[in-house]
Amino acid sequence: MSAPTRLLFPLIRNCEFGRICSSVCYCHHKHLCCSSSHSSFKLGADTRHVSAFHNPRCTQVRRYVTTPQRFYLTPPQVNSILKANEYSFKVPEFDGKNISSILGFDSNQLPANAPIEDRRSAATCLQSRGMLLGVFDGHAGCACAQAVSERLFYYIAVSLLPQETLLEIENAVESGRALLPILQWHKHPNDYFSKEASKMYFNSLRTYWQELIDLNTGETTDVKEALINSFKRLDNDLSLEAQVGDPNSFLNYWVLRVAFSGATACVAHVDGVDLHVANTGDSRALLGVQEEDGSWSAVTMSHDHNAQNESEIIRVKSEHPKEVKTIVKQDRLLGLLMPFRAFGDVKFKWSIDLQKRVVESGPDQLNDNEYTKFIPPNYHTPPYLTAEPEVIYHRLRPKDKFLILATDGLWETMHRQDVVRIVGEYLTGVHHQQPLAVGGYKVTLGQMQGLLMERRARTSSMFEDQNAATHLIRHAVGNNEFGAVDHERLSKMLSLPEELARMYRDDITILVVQFNSHVIGAHQNKDQ
Repeated sequence: MSAPTRLLFPLIRNCEFGRICSSVCYCHHKHLCCSSSHSSFKLGADTRHVSAFHNPRCTQVRRYVTTPQRFYLTPPQVNSILKANEYSFKVPEFDGKNISSILGFDSNQLPANAPIEDRRSAATCLQSRGMLLGVFDGHAGCACAQAVSERLFYYIAVSLLPQETLLEIENAVESGRALLPILQWHKHPNDYFSKEASKMYFNSLRTYWQELIDLNTGETTDVKEALINSFKRLDNDLSLEAQVGDPNSFLNYWVLRVAFSGATACVAHVDGVDLHVANTGDSRALLGVQEEDGSWSAVTMSHDHNAQNESEIIRVKSEHPKEVKTIVKQDRLLGLLMPFRAFGDVKFKWSIDLQKRVVESGPDQLNDNEYTKFIPPNYHTPPYLTAEPEVIYHRLRPKDKFLILATDGLWETMHRQDVVRIVGEYLTGVHHQQPLAVGGYKVTLGQMQGLLMERRARTSSMFEDQNAATHLIRHAVGNNEFGAVDHERLSKMLSLPEELARMYRDDITILVVQFNSHVIGAHQNKDQ
């Protein structure tokens, strides 16, 4: 591997890469509505057992009804599971270029799929300014999310570089000289890079920056445009790599797995007081704002790209005007796919002829897979799917305290206002007591006393966690109907076997970015 390749793409131990090389199950994700092994799964019969012991010298048959003993995880066991993937990073007060508007971030993941299909990434841009943070939700396997989590930030960083820096990088590569790294990654040890594919990834990235050099307009790079171009270009490269293939049999199979699986992405670029969020799919970004009275409010920084977004339905129907009756069925694209925007998923982008040609000429593992050979119904005018992101800009204010990026596993279980309140109270250590609401439930005085005791205990529970994302996952999985963490419920949910866990919840990946209000305020005063 060349020196530039080593500098741009961190490596992993060979044994770690095996975790992403297991065979893909294409049908176990809610994003895809195809025949699933879950559909034939039957819950066991009544777990109570009736036993009869007959003594021949007795005329009476004795029957015992036994109830299985309940086994719950202890609090230390629960904490061990919740904290297994947590990661925290504190930004140095002076990052070498300017005082950062980010204090740091906390991240965590809780799997439901085995292996987990979510990914996360965070990196500081070294040759430009700002920090990139993102969450990626895979479906039909983890391959696409893995590839996008490794590669997208490089495409964005390159897009933001000035012309002279691009020329310096290209000249260094051409002459075999060492070059400075583009990104500084902030990763948990489990967040790995694929060593085997790094050379191919580098070559595709280099082709991209060479084209940026050739297309030089002399104008300052616009962040929104850079984000959009990067998303689209990476998705195009994923498609092209799968069509061209690779002489290496492992890589050939890998690029096809990446292309035939899919991933949504929600990425934030923070540079001083300038916040851009680029979203493709149904992960979300949410800004936590502290009002003057100390209360918390939520500002939406992304929109879901699915059937619950009326503008998305209008968009896909306008792009396929002769298919308005078939393009969205049962709230899914072509009756199959939940997100209306995603990376990969070439089954919704390639022509039928191209799909058949690639599958037939591909490795046996691909040709024998029923999902890859399946053509979506009413498939007439592809592509039906795009990776183009929707970009939202926000100028940070001193009262903007944090940003939450999370995959839909969180948003399926919690309302955005509750999410912001829980994180805000955790970060400030101040718990604002609201009138106790029971939501129409009939509650006895004894139950009400219990709820008040739980509320009192909630403040102390904040100190169990040293990571805001972990604290949020604890609530997402363990909250009862009254909004309090129920240890029994949390223990049950974390004790579910792999084949059952996905029936109750999705993978959850969360990034909580904390802002430096003093730096943001100084920017505001300077501008005034």
